Amino acid sequence: MLSLLFRLGKKKRTLEDTVLLIQKGDQQLQNELIEQYKPFIAKTVSSVCKRYIYENDDEFSIGLIAFNDAIEKYSTDKGSSLLAFAELVIKRKVIDYIRQEARHPHMINLDLQEHEEGEFSQSKIESDLSIEEYTKANEQEHRKEEIVYFQHCLKDFQLTFAEIVEQSPKHSDARQNAILVAKELVNDEKLRDYLYTKKQLPVKQLEAKVSVSRKTIERNRKYIIGMAIILSGDFVYLKDYIKGVLDT
Repeated sequence: MLSLLFRLGKKKRTLEDTVLLIQKGDQQLQNELIEQYKPFIAKTVSSVCKRYIYENDDEFSIGLIAFNDAIEKYSTDKGSSLLAFAELVIKRKVIDYIRQEARHPHMINLDLQEHEEGEFSQSKIESDLSIEEYTKANEQEHRKEEIVYFQHCLKDFQLTFAEIVEQSPKHSDARQNAILVAKELVNDEKLRDYLYTKKQLPVKQLEAKVSVSRKTIERNRKYIIGMAIILSGDFVYLKDYIKGVLDT
C-alpha cells in the first residue's frame, strides 16, 4: 500500500489516472490498488448483505471480482468517479449472486416435496411467489443504485436529477427528438469527448448534424445531457426508459 501511495502522490496522480495506467498493463499497480481498496469493497458488499462481510466470505470474493471488472471497464465517458462506478458494479454483481443462491434451495425443496402427495403444488406456488417477490425487490434495488450513480454523474455537469425531470419535454415527439440528438452526440466520438471534457453541450456542432433547430437544442440542453450520460454509461434500467420513450 505504501508503494502505491508513493506512486500516487509523487506526481499527484488521480485515482482515474491510475486506472488508465492499469488499463495499459500495469499489473503491479492493479494489485496494489485492489489491496488498498479492500475496505471499500467490504463496506460496499456489507451494505447489500445487511451484515458485516469478511474477506473469507463468498460475497467478498464476488465484490473483489466486481471491483476488478470496474477497473478494467471504467472510462471517463461513464462520467463521475471510479469509486461511484465501482460501487454500482459491485452492488449489482452481489445482488445477482444472492439472487442466484436464493434460487437453489427452492429447487432442492421442490425436488423433495414432489414425492409428498398433495403438497407439491402448493409448495411450488409458494416458492414461485418467493422467487418472483425477490426478483422484483432485486430489480427495484438495481434501479435505485442506477439513479444514485446517475446523480453522481450529473454533478460533474452541475446538474441534478430533479432538473432533468423538470426539463423533460412535455410532448412525446419533443422527448424523442431530444433523445435522438443525445444518441447522435454519443455516437460521435469527437462530440462525446467535447461533452465530457468541456462539460458543455456542443450545440453548434450538433445543429449541423441533426434536423433540430439550435433554439430547440438549447431549450432542451439539460435533458439532452442527461440522456447522453445514460446512453454512454452503464445504465441497464435507465436505458430501458429511453427505449420506452422512442417506442411510444
